[in-house]
Amino acid sequence: MKVLFLSAWYPHRNDPMSGLFVRKHAEAVALFATTAVLYVVPDKNIRKKEIVSNTINGITEFVVYFPLPRIRIMFRFFMLLNFLKAYISGFRVLHKLWGRPDIVQTNVFTRTAVIAYIYKCIFSIPYLVIEHWTRYFRPVTFENSFHKIVTQFVAKRASAIMPVTKHLKVNMERHGLINKYYIPINNVVDDLFLRDKIRDNHTIKNIINVTCFDDEQKNLTGILRVTERLSKIRQDFRLTMIGTGKDFEMIKVKAAELNLLDKFVFFTGLLEGEELVDAFYDCDFNLLFSNYENIPVVISESLICGKPILSTNVGGISEHIDASSGILVERNDEDALLIALNQMLDNLDKYDSDCIKEKALNKYSYKSVGEKLIQIYNSVLYQ
Repeated sequence: MKVLFLSAWYPHRNDPMSGLFVRKHAEAVALFATTAVLYVVPDKNIRKKEIVSNTINGITEFVVYFPLPRIRIMFRFFMLLNFLKAYISGFRVLHKLWGRPDIVQTNVFTRTAVIAYIYKCIFSIPYLVIEHWTRYFRPVTFENSFHKIVTQFVAKRASAIMPVTKHLKVNMERHGLINKYYIPINNVVDDLFLRDKIRDNHTIKNIINVTCFDDEQKNLTGILRVTERLSKIRQDFRLTMIGTGKDFEMIKVKAAELNLLDKFVFFTGLLEGEELVDAFYDCDFNLLFSNYENIPVVISESLICGKPILSTNVGGISEHIDASSGILVERNDEDALLIALNQMLDNLDKYDSDCIKEKALNKYSYKSVGEKLIQIYNSVLYQ
């Protein structure tokens, strides 16, 4: 089987972090099928189209860089024209060097699904869509009526839609994205997180919050207010806030104002790779207090490290957390969060790290996600 991924987000030379979760899905599929990715992206630093091919972890990647239109008048029209021309060039190279796929896997509506639909009309090759985006939780999701109609059209004609949570499926359907086959699929956790090491018992319990420092979404000020209340009750804990973002300095100042900075609350900045994995394994549990989410990747990363989670019950998080792996509280309920923090700190020995880890491996590993995707592809191709 030959599987082609088309994605709205994917790592490239100007942003190696973009769409890493898409590459992980492709890597999972590549364990069982011949896999390629065709990605088209504008590049303001070039004057003519460039096509770069690469092979990584079993995936053949074709990235087409196209220049931004020089004409400001009708910029969006010429941008779309360049985008379509880049895809045509990319498909020509793909067919010549890799061949035609048996099935097309698109990630994220709308434009890649439109390309997949056109490709289906020409070559009779079915397409499926994996959706990750939290935009479907907003009251206004689409740019305009045309955008909505086109998205609904290509959604209905996909062989299946695979949201990363059931909650996302409900919200997509609420916006009119109707399809007979909605099949939730999990994100993949990198093998880098697979270790045998479990944190030793220490007097000071370490809570981590891995975040993008967007206070409107993550409610980091709420976490600090509750932490300040907790510090007046007990002193056997520390909160390590990991990451960066637009509100990083503001949150750090707030921690200082509450007399928490470098006493109960510590900031590491952005951690990646082995440093991030070390942080997960050195913690006792992971804390989130978000106002809204779909399913943040830190949930699956925590679980695959065997770490319980204290989180708000938003988005699809309740689909991944139960009494054996953590506690859920309602959004903005700071009193409930304070009670839950005390409960977690006093009952950490009740969480079986090995059991949490084993369940997570069966849901988020490359092998388990890849096998499920291949089963879905086979059902589409051979039904």
